[in-house]
Amino acid sequence: MALWGGRFSQAADTRFKQFNDSLRFDYRLAEQDIVGSVAWSKALRQVGVLTEAEQQKLELALNELKLAVMEDPQQILHSDAEDIHSWVEQQLIHRVGDLGKKLHTGRSRNDQVATDLKLWCRQQGHQLLMMLDHLQSQLTAVARAHQTTVLPGYTHLQRAQPVTFAHWCLAYVEMFERDHSRLSDALHRLDTCPLGSGALAGTAYPIDREALAHSLGFHRATRNSLDSVSDRDHVMELLSTASISMLHLSRLAEDMIFYNSGESNFIELADTVTSGSSLMPQKKNPDALELIRGKCGRVYGSLAGMMMTVKALPLAYNKDMQEDKEGLFDALDTWHECMEMAALCFDGIKVNKDRTLEAAMQGYSNATELADYLVAKGIPFREAHHIVGVAVVAAIEKGCALEELSLEEMKAFSPVIAEDVYPILTIESCLEKRCALGGVAPNQVDHAISQTEKRLSKRHAPGVKVRGARLTDLDAIEGMVAYWAGLGENLPRPRNELVRDIGSFAVAETQGLVTGCASLYVYDSGLAEIRSLGIEAGWQHQGQGKALIQHLLEKASQMAIKRVFVLTRVPEFFMKQDFIPTSKSLLPEKVMKDCDMCPRQHACDEVALEVRLDQQHVIPSVNVA
Repeated sequence: MALWGGRFSQAADTRFKQFNDSLRFDYRLAEQDIVGSVAWSKALRQVGVLTEAEQQKLELALNELKLAVMEDPQQILHSDAEDIHSWVEQQLIHRVGDLGKKLHTGRSRNDQVATDLKLWCRQQGHQLLMMLDHLQSQLTAVARAHQTTVLPGYTHLQRAQPVTFAHWCLAYVEMFERDHSRLSDALHRLDTCPLGSGALAGTAYPIDREALAHSLGFHRATRNSLDSVSDRDHVMELLSTASISMLHLSRLAEDMIFYNSGESNFIELADTVTSGSSLMPQKKNPDALELIRGKCGRVYGSLAGMMMTVKALPLAYNKDMQEDKEGLFDALDTWHECMEMAALCFDGIKVNKDRTLEAAMQGYSNATELADYLVAKGIPFREAHHIVGVAVVAAIEKGCALEELSLEEMKAFSPVIAEDVYPILTIESCLEKRCALGGVAPNQVDHAISQTEKRLSKRHAPGVKVRGARLTDLDAIEGMVAYWAGLGENLPRPRNELVRDIGSFAVAETQGLVTGCASLYVYDSGLAEIRSLGIEAGWQHQGQGKALIQHLLEKASQMAIKRVFVLTRVPEFFMKQDFIPTSKSLLPEKVMKDCDMCPRQHACDEVALEVRLDQQHVIPSVNVA
């Protein structure tokens, strides 16, 4: 059923419906639409549209739907819903009845889709940043392994001066570092939340949009409702960044295709990224690299298409803007896949060091060194340049390298040339003399590799960070506690109790979002319990639970607590964190205080485990992934 049918007396033509509907591609926004809907339900509770019980019922149903979507996203495509927003609403109404119809109060599909798309872009952006890091790490590792591998440098595809394979790798590291910077900047600019902007003029309810933005992990709310629903700058910025990075990937691919050719024979790609010929059995084709080079055009096309779509578009939402997604999805998927393939091409790569050295020694690549030698002897550079050009012609006619000319022959070009010319014409000398910052000298290349490794290691810090909870985390904590309590995994905790105990909670952050919580409750006897452990639906299996447990154990150790226990239905998880089974009879405080509240007290299936902190060393782990 469409969300807008009341105004119409006739059904839409099936051909128009097929033309108009976007579910076939915007189904990818399902998780973001559900996350945004949970946040909106909390905002509606704050202004009295929903009661606390209604909001918790909606949140539980939405989180269950999110888990179902994560298990099988393709299920959405079996629906005849118009778009992902109507699909989510239909599913919600199916689960909770008419209550589901209240969720759209004060919200428009215009601000809803703008929010969904920004959430998706932010999530994809972080994945792309990690892939850029991975590609740079791969290039840096190859550079480290080939610091002494000489490679001919080219200009105009003519051999120019010798470099090293490491220096060549680092050139692309720098390109991808700029891509990383551009993408980071784009993500910073899109870090504003449009939700609460309504169709174009704002919402009629007194929603705290700043709090709403923070609950979704945005830095702030957008400032103008009309711009909020019209803005697609972030889409074009991401497409532009992807296009520039694909340009860099295509240059990398072309270099490697040339190096891999039979004429160059500098490298050999692994069998895992090459294919053969159906006719010529000797062929080993660099298909992965050629596809990277070829896919560059489709990303450019998405950028051009998006810019033409938005060009001269009047403000507020127009249906043209539905065209923002297919090109964006395809372009970012393509960029990610191409980076992954580029990194894979360096797995098992073989560099023919003898061949690269031989090529570097050909083509008179040490001619500049001879010119510099003459300058050091007092000859102006332009004159030295001419003298060396004449010497190169003579060497070509003789069929030998410059360094193979005799001293007598050398002196014929300039009387200042002496025996000391030969050491400076070696490959080693050519490299060592390029010792300024960014040059190809071995010490500069080693420095560049070390700096890159340090930069990347800082960014490779674990994605999950754990910190003490703040009152601003209360909504997120309450939502997770209510969700897992609804599933029977935790005891329910009223909001006033959470406010009172906020100091005992720790939260896990992933990509700036609060995605997990747990508390350390200390009893009068000094015994402590880890409780209210919960992970945001859809964020499981990313290390938050382990990080939270280790953080709280470290906190307990600092407080000189000797025993920490837990009651759980997943003992295997806690046993991996060094907890051991214990008897519930040894936990009288727990039995007296909490078990009477438990709906399963007469059929308890929880297992008691404990860890003795006075018998083990607790490793600080605030940033454990």
